[in-house]
Amino acid sequence: MKQDLSYEAEEYIETIYRLQKQDGVAKTQKLAGKLDVVPGSVTNTIEHLEKHGLVKHEPYRGVKLTARGERLAVKILRKHRLLERLLTDVLEADWANVHDNACKLEHAFSEELVLLLEKKLGHPKACPHGNPIPTKEGIIEEESCHPLTEADLSAYCKVTKVTDERKEKLTFLAGKGLTPGALAYVVAKAPSNIILRIAEKECVIDNEDATDVWVKTMEEKTNGV
Repeated sequence: MKQDLSYEAEEYIETIYRLQKQDGVAKTQKLAGKLDVVPGSVTNTIEHLEKHGLVKHEPYRGVKLTARGERLAVKILRKHRLLERLLTDVLEADWANVHDNACKLEHAFSEELVLLLEKKLGHPKACPHGNPIPTKEGIIEEESCHPLTEADLSAYCKVTKVTDERKEKLTFLAGKGLTPGALAYVVAKAPSNIILRIAEKECVIDNEDATDVWVKTMEEKTNGV
């Protein structure tokens, strides 16, 4: 059935998967916002995906992938993240721009090409934004980490991944120095934001942005923070 799905339908499957992992379910309004479409358009596409047995829609609650839909989503995600690595590692594209371009390319790549691409890239474990690349068997190995909002006061942290890959968000976070591998110290926490020290400079991140940055706590002070 996958061959019958359009580029648009695959984008829906991938986005539903991301929202489901984040919120437990994909709400129609949030799905429309992520895809930059009107809610009425979402309803029509969801009905189409439901007929294919890829999603289940519960009115007033949201959309969830079926087991079949989730398997397809992981395949799409694997292709997407490998293409992001191709764009950054080989073509030297800016990390903030590769998400949208990978979305456009992924629909045209066959499984055979994906295997060749993975081999050529040296079997990378994560995309340029730090998110894990599923194996060909569909296994996703998540690194132990937590949202920046859950970091303790006075903690030393290392950024592991950024979960919101929209260009505007990535450009903003890169400007603050919050990219995978960056080291940060939690200077202060307020109800609506966090003050960090990164590369000996302080910056303020509101909680909405901080939830998209995942970190792991370092046991001791590290050079560069």
